[in-house]
Amino acid sequence: MKELGNRKGSAAIVRIGIALMLALTATKIVPASNIAGYSVFVGIAFFFVTEAVSRTPDPESGLRFRGVGKELKKPDVLLWMALPSVRGILTLIVGNWLFGGAFATHVVGRTSAFLSFDQGLWLAVQLALGAFGEEIAYRGFFLGKGMKLFPFWLCMLVSSLAFAFGHLASGNLWLVAYDVAGVFVDSLIYSMIYYKTSNCVMSTLAHLLANAISIAALFLFVL
Repeated sequence: MKELGNRKGSAAIVRIGIALMLALTATKIVPASNIAGYSVFVGIAFFFVTEAVSRTPDPESGLRFRGVGKELKKPDVLLWMALPSVRGILTLIVGNWLFGGAFATHVVGRTSAFLSFDQGLWLAVQLALGAFGEEIAYRGFFLGKGMKLFPFWLCMLVSSLAFAFGHLASGNLWLVAYDVAGVFVDSLIYSMIYYKTSNCVMSTLAHLLANAISIAALFLFVL
């Protein structure tokens, strides 16, 4: 009976957390709004609350540091983890060609509010913390906990749309759409990595690698 109560309580918490994340992300309808960024903190908090309420055993947690090497050996995981990095480079090259060099400048403008491009060590810390936080929130909580209540494909689609919408910024309509579409594709890939490993540490590694490579490419194009 107590276990049933824990499951019901956990399900209610997941629904509330997802609703809050979506509500905060929706504020990006005004691109200059910074409120949407708090959806990450909400997702992180609800992830740990849900794990505590449901008393999730460590081997079943969506956040596991042990066994990363074993996860890497699973079929196609390395390929999926490499895809966002490849996508980032190709999107930057094609985007700069399509928009006459403006795409790289747009990405720098979108990220400069929370990334210190002129401070190498601090930039690395920011990239690591950002990727880790987003993956706990959107893959560990939104996707991982959500797909226990709803179909995987629905959670993947809605969480990826929310994740991409949260990266909305001011600018040329087609340029912004191109940028957000790339983020949406990345989110789908991170979702597949989580689906294959049930571990947001793995999607974080892919996310961090992609961000690091993209930033290095930006230095070549703009910085």
